[in-house]
Amino acid sequence: MVNILLQNFKWLNGLLLFMVAMSLAGCNAAVDIDKALEGHLKGPAKIYRHSLSGAPSSLDPVNAATVYSNFIIVNIYDTLYRYKYLARPYEIVPNLAVDMPEVSDDGLIYTIKIKKEVFYADDPAFLNGKGREVIAEDLIYSIKRHFDVSNRSQGSWLWDGKIIGLNEWKDAGSNYNQTIQGLKAVDSHTIQITLFKPYPQLTHTFAMGFSALVPHEAVDYYGREFSVHPVGSGPFKMLRYESSNYALMIRNIKYRQEPIDLAFEGYDPALHKQYGIDKIAGKSPPLVDALKIDFIKESASKWASFTKGNEINFSGVPVEQVDQILTQKKPTLILTPEISEKYHMFHTIEAGFVHTDFNMRDPLIGYNDDPIRDKRNKKLRCAIRSAFDWKERNDVFYSGIAVEYPGIIPPVVPEFDPHLSNISTLRNVDEAKRMMLEGDWTKDNVPTLVYGGVASVSTRQIYEQFRGWMKDIGFPDEKVVFDSYASFGDFNKAMKEAKIMIIGSGWILDYPDAQNTLQLFYGPYGSPGSNNSNYNNPEYNRLYEQTSPMLPSKERTQLYRKMNNIVIDDCVSITGLSRDNIFLWHKSVISYPDSGIVGGFHLKFVDMLDEEGK
Repeated sequence: MVNILLQNFKWLNGLLLFMVAMSLAGCNAAVDIDKALEGHLKGPAKIYRHSLSGAPSSLDPVNAATVYSNFIIVNIYDTLYRYKYLARPYEIVPNLAVDMPEVSDDGLIYTIKIKKEVFYADDPAFLNGKGREVIAEDLIYSIKRHFDVSNRSQGSWLWDGKIIGLNEWKDAGSNYNQTIQGLKAVDSHTIQITLFKPYPQLTHTFAMGFSALVPHEAVDYYGREFSVHPVGSGPFKMLRYESSNYALMIRNIKYRQEPIDLAFEGYDPALHKQYGIDKIAGKSPPLVDALKIDFIKESASKWASFTKGNEINFSGVPVEQVDQILTQKKPTLILTPEISEKYHMFHTIEAGFVHTDFNMRDPLIGYNDDPIRDKRNKKLRCAIRSAFDWKERNDVFYSGIAVEYPGIIPPVVPEFDPHLSNISTLRNVDEAKRMMLEGDWTKDNVPTLVYGGVASVSTRQIYEQFRGWMKDIGFPDEKVVFDSYASFGDFNKAMKEAKIMIIGSGWILDYPDAQNTLQLFYGPYGSPGSNNSNYNNPEYNRLYEQTSPMLPSKERTQLYRKMNNIVIDDCVSITGLSRDNIFLWHKSVISYPDSGIVGGFHLKFVDMLDEEGK
């Protein structure tokens, strides 16, 4: 069965690569960048073309729940903090803030000063079309928006129950004219935040797209259209946005001048000089005149555009191309001479993980009011997990170079447990059949499994692989179906409305702390929050609440790992795998890309060489 699957996938990928490549040129040619930029830029323009594997679901920071949305948002808007461009492990530093927060001895009061003379980009939303200065009240307004139920925020979990008076403000009707005790503007450029209890990750939340500072004028002016008309004080300004195709941004001429200090950003000549990073020292971001981000969900399409030479400048490497571009996979990746001559490469284990969740609100597979059926459902979930083959998933879709491990704490965070038994990640068909028998599940009474995903070739292949595994443990073909969504935005909406039974997804960490993945299974964060599985275990919730105010320590790590084991034991998620991401970019581009925690922040540091290599 495995060999047949592999052969079919490789043949289909090869055919599609050819077909998509033939149609791609016409698609891209339809977008005339020069014409779109006419009148907006003077002289020869530096235009950098990035690519993402999906389209944003929204450009409103209250709904910046996907990596695709965040990539755009952090380039249009400002956040109080960011991460150093080059430093690894990641180091958080001031962005719009003047300095790191002043924190009271009890860890409850944060005082943050923001920079003066920072202005929003010019936009019709402002008086006379001139962007005004950013002030402390803008942060307060932006956080309030997350607790206005009409916005259906996907980021309110960050501050839910943590800031004094914020939840009460929501419960009282979200009146923007009312003040909140724990959110104060001490003066026009000083913010004071008062917490119920210590929250060590608070500063990290202010480096996320969710916390971007939004001007109320733009929200009032654009109304429902604000989600596609972003207005911020970040390095770029939106010029044209086609929600399914691309975003075209130009330099925000009002963006503050802050010369790049490479030593501060974590520059290491041995690591970074090969990418030309030394050439941007002393320059003030953004370094290109225009930034175009193409949304290309099919990997074959993206690869064809990238290798064409005059279209996108950056791409990941499709699985079907990995063996073609590498002369060696282990112990290190080495490019072929032909590829090495044309492109720069960087690869890293992602700051996140791939997992498949069960929707616990679905009584057919999750929680059920009938205690007997509830126990049978757990047996069913465990059987499905035992039939899942992470090794085959890795080999077929991730070139066999991804890292497989149990649970929901990925290797990139210090709380990862390398000694945890990997038995839950190993396929065991006999064990799966035993659990099916114990749960009294037969081919006649098993529920129909509905696997949700975006309508793409790769997702369809992933589903077909999953269906093959289910057939091996007794599921008839007709009882494993694919629920297809036209776009990631549609898929994300259905997920947030808890309409998907089995959810194949990935999570990129927002900050380098295992708490960020553990919160994905905290009961109160169920849909439309970040807990897409809608898991609600009282003991897990108690431990999450116990660890939330704790600073990093051996005790906290032990509790984190205990929570990890609870999720494994309840068979609520099929985990896990972290991809080894291979990035390639044209040698005319100066960049050190990141698709993880730093995400789109790195785009303001991207530069382009001229024909003379300067």
